[in-house]
Amino acid sequence: MDEPTNENGPVYRADCPSRVILDQIADKWSMMVLAVLSEPRRFNAIKRRLDGVTQRVLTQTLRKLERNGMLTRRILDGRVLGVEYALTPLGRSLQGPFSTLFDWTVENIDVIQDCQRSYDARED
Repeated sequence: MDEPTNENGPVYRADCPSRVILDQIADKWSMMVLAVLSEPRRFNAIKRRLDGVTQRVLTQTLRKLERNGMLTRRILDGRVLGVEYALTPLGRSLQGPFSTLFDWTVENIDVIQDCQRSYDARED
């Protein structure tokens, strides 16, 4: 679906499906979950790699990513029941773009923090 444009560039309509999808897959926790799923992992293994995420938020994030086709959820049999999450090909296709975005943030963190301090000083 092509986005309409005008003389100022793209028009991001409120009813555009891409806005909903970006909201579902490009939030902080979704991006981090996709980054740590380089291999299939159990819930607690994911949680241990994401310092600060609550069980509730991680559960919601995993469900959202599963609903959008980014990962699969597999129930493991055995003495102790468990659940394992793995990226789908669609989810794996996001690792490159998200890695690029992460690298950009690392490269620019000092400049961004300087800008934040400058802005905050003006606000006081």
